[in-house]
Amino acid sequence: MTPPRFDALLVTCEHASNAVARHAAAFRADPAVLHTHRAWDPGAALLARELATACDAPLHEGKFTRLLIDLNRRENSKAAFSTFTPDAAREPLLEFHRDWRAAVLADAQRLAKHGRLLHVSCHSFTPELHGEVRSAEIGLLYDPRRGLEKRTADAWHAALREALPAMRVRRNYPYRGISDGVTSWLRRELPATRYAGFELELNQGFAARPAREWKAARQAIIRVVRASLA
Repeated sequence: MTPPRFDALLVTCEHASNAVARHAAAFRADPAVLHTHRAWDPGAALLARELATACDAPLHEGKFTRLLIDLNRRENSKAAFSTFTPDAAREPLLEFHRDWRAAVLADAQRLAKHGRLLHVSCHSFTPELHGEVRSAEIGLLYDPRRGLEKRTADAWHAALREALPAMRVRRNYPYRGISDGVTSWLRRELPATRYAGFELELNQGFAARPAREWKAARQAIIRVVRASLA
């Protein structure tokens, strides 16, 4: 089966930053949390920027730690805010959330208007969570019920396993591709024949590997994504 080809690429990185803006006081009791996976996705922004540059694609990054507001959650989700979010800051942060998503949607609608749009949302995950060691280096999250996404995921999975034989590449791991997120939101906004959304999840254990291995993984991912573009 011939893998789908796409006419345009959109890149997002919702958890790009652990910045606190004007809300440093909210973390005074536990500043160390800002350097953990709870605050941001280390490594995700680097991949997102390199991918967007290589493919000349628009990029939308989060500007604040997700402990203030999580751009990858619906604004009415209980997970949109954390216990660190100051009550007085909630409304301004919601405005930021709405503006950020509006900009993403505008680009997505513009790009999907004239052909198939491929959306890659870059994330990373902690190697161990609640005592469970994650058994993958790369996760491809998508909706297996959508034909464009299923066929693309199959092609990417095979290509990445061939390019990175020492790394474990898994589909819909360590999370489900249909969970609340920017990709699942855009699936409701755009036709299934024009939009395919993927979350790329990278194991944060790459930080402990030689730099050449981390670079090789990024380069392989970029080659695979570029091969899907018409």
